[in-house]
Amino acid sequence: MCLIVSMAATAPLIAPYDPLTTAPARQLLPPSVDHPAGTDLLGRDVWSRLIWGGRLSLTAGAIATALAVLPGSLLGLLAGYVGGKIDSLLMRIVDMALAFPTLLLALTIVSALGTGLTSAALAVGCAGIPRFARVVRAATLGVRYAPFIEAARTVGCRPYRILLRHIAPFVADTVVVLASLELGYALLNIGALSFLGLGAQSPAPEWGLMLTEGRAYLSVAPWITAAPGCAITLTVLAVNLLGDALRDALGLQVRD
Repeated sequence: MCLIVSMAATAPLIAPYDPLTTAPARQLLPPSVDHPAGTDLLGRDVWSRLIWGGRLSLTAGAIATALAVLPGSLLGLLAGYVGGKIDSLLMRIVDMALAFPTLLLALTIVSALGTGLTSAALAVGCAGIPRFARVVRAATLGVRYAPFIEAARTVGCRPYRILLRHIAPFVADTVVVLASLELGYALLNIGALSFLGLGAQSPAPEWGLMLTEGRAYLSVAPWITAAPGCAITLTVLAVNLLGDALRDALGLQVRD
């Protein structure tokens, strides 16, 4: 994961070619020393586009994850702490959103917002809010009547202080682990939207868009699709392994 992020961050320094510069004379060249991942139909270096595409894909995934984490966690904290009719109302809305598959919900949102990578990130982020709301609410219910919360109420702490200073740190480990896993889902869904033509638009070097650009040339130039496909696979695998490691580490810390 560090390697992938480092390559994306240093793309202007390590990319051998401009990802947008076309060269028809070099179109559909197989992988070689000059072009480690070959070239596409317009003669653009696939390796350079792959490195620059990491910037777009990772940034969009991080934005979508942040949009899911912050509102979803706040909703979960509020619903779990307040309870009653407010909890019931918020959770029924969340249940309605959870009834839709994430990608289908994201498609609905992006169709209303319009195409583009920003719209795709917003759509995927909004589609992830219900998961955080439900998980954080469950964690909040587990500590709402804990002795340290009752002690905070006894000394006169206001509800917002109890939520932010006492309950939020307690559920933070759950949010961190879920956020790391959510980043993997976000990368996949943003790539899927770009593949369908609803995310990044040509000539942007985005991994999902690169997949759809090479789809028509699988038989003659499979490297155009193989490179971004491997990048997405390895990145999502790295994110999931990171999430598992965080879960184990934080779980051990909580048990200790």
